[in-house]
Amino acid sequence: MNLKDFRYLLAVAEYGHFGRAAQACGVSQPTLSVQLRKLEEQLGLTLFERDRKTVVPTGACARLIGHVRTAVAEVDAILAAARDLCDPLAGSLRLGIIPTLAPYLLPLVFAPLREALPTLLVEPWEDQTLTLLERLRSHELDAALLATDVDEPEFASLPLFAEPFLAALPPEHPLAAREVVAEAELARDVLVLADGHCLRDQTLAACGQSGALGGTLRAASLSTLLSMVAAGYGTTLIPGLAAGTAQDMGIVLRPLKERTGRTVRLVWRSSFPRRAAAEAVGKVIGDRLRGFAEAARI
Repeated sequence: MNLKDFRYLLAVAEYGHFGRAAQACGVSQPTLSVQLRKLEEQLGLTLFERDRKTVVPTGACARLIGHVRTAVAEVDAILAAARDLCDPLAGSLRLGIIPTLAPYLLPLVFAPLREALPTLLVEPWEDQTLTLLERLRSHELDAALLATDVDEPEFASLPLFAEPFLAALPPEHPLAAREVVAEAELARDVLVLADGHCLRDQTLAACGQSGALGGTLRAASLSTLLSMVAAGYGTTLIPGLAAGTAQDMGIVLRPLKERTGRTVRLVWRSSFPRRAAAEAVGKVIGDRLRGFAEAARI
């Protein structure tokens, strides 16, 4: 048995006519008839009742035809999957993204990604940096959007855009009257995220702190941190993409004296066979966000 014989069987069952079935399959009628005879001999069954005017599937054919359709459909699925795999810009791309970036970046880039790469399905996965790198190592993710350098040789990376940090202040805070805020001035009452968030370490470094903190809050999410700042519990640094959300909460934002910020980069395994897909996604995101520093809403 072979796939062509199965396709001939399905065509005859559909058209009820050897000539039309042969035409649909792109072969001569004698070729189709001979191959179906061979299939019947191999199965030991008569598949069609034939007369001068009609071709009707037998009861045996009716019992087998569902299996034949399944077999042909599975082979077609294998061929389609193989075609997708040959095209690095088709199929899915499992994309990790850090929590301080995901809720602000994804709404900006999903539509451009769908427009630029219509055959590529981007599947986001939000988690902290170390977890995302482990998932990359274990092949659970294809690429990840991070805001830290990755120097390990098993990974390749592509810088996408520079994102400035902003001082986030309660309206009544003394620093809210300033046009520009020095990073070190935030050290006394700065609030930070919990351990594991790269933004926590970046905030402490910018404020000149190695570990001792003025504020006591260790928030699990940036949204919690912003809520505490809005309530007057302290100050913090936020990435520029979160500026709109912070302003909607009544938080005062000010640029920083040293222009501290972070570089968002796309990271993937050096051995990843669909590097072209990762780079294409990176280009769309980079093009969309590269001018953000100048256009930040503050």
